[in-house]
Amino acid sequence: MAQDEQVLVVERKVVEQEGVFHGLMFDVERYVRRLFAPGVPRFMRRSQAETDPSYKQIIPYVVMTHGGRYLSYVRGRRAGETRLVGNRSIGIGGHINPGDDLPLFNADFYDTYVTAVEREVAEEVIVDAKHTDRVVALLNDDSNPVGQVHLGIVHCWTLDAPNVTRREQMITQLSFMTLAELRAVRDSMETWSQLCLDGLDEITQRLQRPA
Repeated sequence: MAQDEQVLVVERKVVEQEGVFHGLMFDVERYVRRLFAPGVPRFMRRSQAETDPSYKQIIPYVVMTHGGRYLSYVRGRRAGETRLVGNRSIGIGGHINPGDDLPLFNADFYDTYVTAVEREVAEEVIVDAKHTDRVVALLNDDSNPVGQVHLGIVHCWTLDAPNVTRREQMITQLSFMTLAELRAVRDSMETWSQLCLDGLDEITQRLQRPA
């Protein structure tokens, strides 16, 4: 971790004002509107954010799907979050940095955030397919030190072809897996992926509804 890396955060009290939850929250619009209101998001040093639970680092968590299968991988030793090394994941994403040119006091901040998500994903994997992007849930887990300082925004990318290859060395064992195959290895997953896996039926149903 670069000591001076700046990451996007919101104050925990902003989440508390809308209602604290554990796991997935599907009332997306209400929370996203509050999180991205002008003046609410800000940048701070990651070294500070990692040890200050009064702030939540905003993490896009992109689940990719094609033909009833979901992209999965194992975090290798070069993973940026060392506490997650060796765990299986179904989420691609990472911290949002100032280099993403986010206008924190611009009414179009959320649209700019979505563009930043595309760049964050492109840093980790190469997606050689067209896709639709849908924010399907918020994700929170205060039961462990990693979760206490992070808040996930769960995106679901529906791909028109299963053409994804790794760009980052920390991504290993990359493949598309069925729901049954994922459930068989649930115990090896990071907590956020376990929570997403448990909610995939609901996520799938929501994807079938009009946006």
